[in-house]
Amino acid sequence: MTGSFALMKQRRFLPLFATQFLNAFNDNFYKMTMVILVTFTIYKDPETEAWFNALAGGLFILPFFLFSALAGQLADSTDKTKMIRLIKTAEIAIMIVGSVGIWFHNVPLMLLGLFAMGVHSTFFGPIKYAILPQHLKDDEVLAGTGWVEAGTYIAILGGTIVGGLTPPHIAIPGIITVAIIGRLTANYVPSAPPETEANGLVIDFNVFRSSWRLVNSTMHIPRLFLAIVSISFFWAIGAILAAQFPPLVKNALGGDNTVATMFTAIFSVGVAIGSIVVNRLLRGHVSARFSPGSVIVMGLFVLDLWWSVTHWVHADGVLMNWRAFLSLTAGDRIIIDLLGIAIAGGMFVVPLYAFLTTTVAKSQTARTIAANNIVNSGFMVAAALLLSVLIGMGLTIGDTLLMVAVMCLLSAVLAWKLHKACD
Repeated sequence: MTGSFALMKQRRFLPLFATQFLNAFNDNFYKMTMVILVTFTIYKDPETEAWFNALAGGLFILPFFLFSALAGQLADSTDKTKMIRLIKTAEIAIMIVGSVGIWFHNVPLMLLGLFAMGVHSTFFGPIKYAILPQHLKDDEVLAGTGWVEAGTYIAILGGTIVGGLTPPHIAIPGIITVAIIGRLTANYVPSAPPETEANGLVIDFNVFRSSWRLVNSTMHIPRLFLAIVSISFFWAIGAILAAQFPPLVKNALGGDNTVATMFTAIFSVGVAIGSIVVNRLLRGHVSARFSPGSVIVMGLFVLDLWWSVTHWVHADGVLMNWRAFLSLTAGDRIIIDLLGIAIAGGMFVVPLYAFLTTTVAKSQTARTIAANNIVNSGFMVAAALLLSVLIGMGLTIGDTLLMVAVMCLLSAVLAWKLHKACD
């Protein structure tokens, strides 16, 4: 087994890591630039701001629901590296469209760019996980998966900070430049031709039929069903929290965009820490034994965050920056809660992804991840839509956090069943 840190020196891993890192960075650079612009400059109504954030989250996830089956089929039947290069070329064009929307403060055009980035990530997602068993040894896959997850969230951190603090006119050339650099790093990813068993795979371009068949053929396997539904609950929780971060900061805590950026950054660092810690605890062995306890701890931190938010008092009309927030004793408790939620979340989800990529044939890995993405996106879109409806009915931010805590409990039950069935 190559050590976790030694993997970062290997050409069979480092270029892929860099490419997916830049992909996640640019997703969040663009998304945060757009969300901060709309929340703090274009819209002035709290309900409209919350509705927009929920809509943006749903639009980004919708392509995963529609096109993941096609993405999985293509990834299993063609050279994954060639697909990566094609996808990264498309990202450059997408970022140009999104930049035009930012420049003109055109919300529909910005949302179109966000949806297109969702399509782009839909086709990239199955590849970044499915390529790991091809390039890494069996006892390196958990470490590789942990690095990919950690890198993704560190990239979210970087993209969030840069997108939250960079003026729009500077962000525009920035997101295009990152897309170009990502295309260049893709040139160094080693070839990953399809497995022999995948030869002759007929691509079904009917996205609805192929999605149904793929999910049906994957979810009837009990261990995969439990892993996928557990991951799906996690991402539904993430979708709700991500949609509520800017409104929570501005309307519940009285913070400005720097506080919103700091919150997302803390969350990203926490997930990265959890991803590395669980790999160390499991010592390269793929197992779900830490997942149930991790998500229960996550739920407890969510409950404490709910308590802090519902008892928070701030001066109306005065938005404090991150320095002012950190000067408050009560602010420390919220930061600890966010960090605890994120670390526990990383420890929960990383082994489950490694489980998906190591318990099926390599010729089916991308399709398994694609089936997972379809179900994940279904949960996330449903969560975004439900959140939009409930906000319209008067759901408060505190109520939302209580709902998330209940979802953590359901995730723990599913993860425990997976642990008992497979470990």
